[in-house]
Amino acid sequence: MAASKPIEAAVIAAAAPGSGSGVGGGGGATAGPGAGGLPRWQLALAVGAPLLLGAGAMYLWSRQRRRREAGGRGEAGGQKRHSERKTPEGRASPAPGSGHPEGPGAHLEMNSLDRAQAAKNKGNKYFKAGKYEQAIQCYTEAISLCPTEKNVDLSTFYQNRAAAFEQLQKWKEVAQDCTKAVELNPKYVKALFRRAKAHEKLDNKKECLEDVTAVCILEGFQNQQSMLLADKVLKLLGKEKAKEKYKNREPLMPSPQFIKSYFSSFTDDIISQPLLKGEKADEDKDKEGEALEVKESSGYLKAKQYMEEENYDKIISECSKEIDAQGKYMAEALLLRATFYLLIGNANAAKPDLDKVISLKEANVKLRANALIKRGSMYMQQQQPLLSTQDFNMAADIDPQNADVYHHRGQLKILLDQVEEAVADFDECIRLRPESALAQAQKCFALYRQAYTGSNSSQIQAAMKGFEEVIKKFPKCAEGYALYAQALTDQQQFGKADEMYDKCIDLEPDNATTYVHKGLLQLQWKQDLDRGLELISKAIEIDNKCDFAYETMGTIEVQRGNMEKAIDMFNKAINLAKSEMEMAHLYSLCDAAHAQTEVAKKYGLKPPTL
Repeated sequence: MAASKPIEAAVIAAAAPGSGSGVGGGGGATAGPGAGGLPRWQLALAVGAPLLLGAGAMYLWSRQRRRREAGGRGEAGGQKRHSERKTPEGRASPAPGSGHPEGPGAHLEMNSLDRAQAAKNKGNKYFKAGKYEQAIQCYTEAISLCPTEKNVDLSTFYQNRAAAFEQLQKWKEVAQDCTKAVELNPKYVKALFRRAKAHEKLDNKKECLEDVTAVCILEGFQNQQSMLLADKVLKLLGKEKAKEKYKNREPLMPSPQFIKSYFSSFTDDIISQPLLKGEKADEDKDKEGEALEVKESSGYLKAKQYMEEENYDKIISECSKEIDAQGKYMAEALLLRATFYLLIGNANAAKPDLDKVISLKEANVKLRANALIKRGSMYMQQQQPLLSTQDFNMAADIDPQNADVYHHRGQLKILLDQVEEAVADFDECIRLRPESALAQAQKCFALYRQAYTGSNSSQIQAAMKGFEEVIKKFPKCAEGYALYAQALTDQQQFGKADEMYDKCIDLEPDNATTYVHKGLLQLQWKQDLDRGLELISKAIEIDNKCDFAYETMGTIEVQRGNMEKAIDMFNKAINLAKSEMEMAHLYSLCDAAHAQTEVAKKYGLKPPTL
């Protein structure tokens, strides 16, 4: 299955091929080769640098890396890239209309302005001495003396007084004075950033985000301070909104393709195996024993029948009947119900069922190991790696011959940047199941990632050769082509990567995520926006529940400057999100786009667009 998006979007297990979770097709969950520590929200603020997000999962095209204004911005606009904005300012740089006038009354006005400047200079001395109350008095005097038409000078005095209020932690006064400064000089970076910090202290997250967004755009995304504040407030907003939305969300069954992809990542999963002869309700029941078995265990067996028919919406209710009746297949029903709770994004309902299966000592060990794998994947999704690791280790202890344990634990190790341990787990999986194409492809990817991050060219070539061997040995494994395509894209072998994605599509024409990745490749390779959007639209046509496609489309629309459409795409992705963590990430993207829209309205500021 085609690889998919980063761990923020990881869904159920760390590994469902092509499902939007895990490594590779289980996959784009890792922070892939070459991935920087750049916050993903910067995509929605149109940073412009080519970005690699996830395990080669999201590529954006190259274009102008930086846009810097020529020359200095002066006191009213810029400052050194990483400088702290704590000190008051000297005289503001001249702006049109701010110089000393000529003609009648000029001498009197100069005197007023000079007296205001003198008061400000005196305030600066008090400020540097830590005497902030006296500094405030001087800045107040400067404001009262300054001619009202001297916007730039007056804005500096307000900003300086705000700096003094900031030292006294009077955040409301800081915000008020910065607002005055920005009204007088709308692109005043220091005042905007100081007000952003005040809004943060006042817990005005929306206002903080708008101000810091304006600062990021004015600074060309060059200042780490403002970037970190934007990242922080976006994450807080995202978490707040996701918590409320996720709590009240309507459960949503994923597409049949997603569900089949998820179950295909398990080989030792009893509940996903076809019904045995005599279990089907419409089977010839000449044997009295078989008929009795169906009648006795109809809830679970009906659920299995519905699985084969892809009638997934009825599975949870049928499993509940089996559990309530404490039937013969109660352990299987608990695990199957838990699995579908996870698939619809209801981890809170899934956990008690998984806990119960794990605690049933008399249950089939395969059931218990599978429950541990799924609970461990759930914990990883919830960013609880220690609990996740414990569950995978316990699964290996109770069922050491279960290939699924090592396959899925290997992906966990990739997520934890424990690549050598991941390779060892994949090797064990392959030893137990030599025909496991998925494990072999993901082992190649793990080795490639290790070589790429270590800049070891010989190991990179060895890993690339390994991919060639995997696709030759397993020509029908779409995952092998997908992961190889990611590595080829890293190596800028775009033409061959495109061929690999075509092979994925030939093998799995209904896999939406492959179309998304191929679309993104067109953007990076040929800067072919129309073709890229066409392919991502095709992904949505194939699977209108593919949140990754909506998220990617929204990101591209931000880059194009189409904020309303971007916000619409992000909201569609939010409604399809399968975890609170994924939802929080999507809200961050959406909020960034909203903030950019507001900044454009207020200040006429827009980042470069395609």
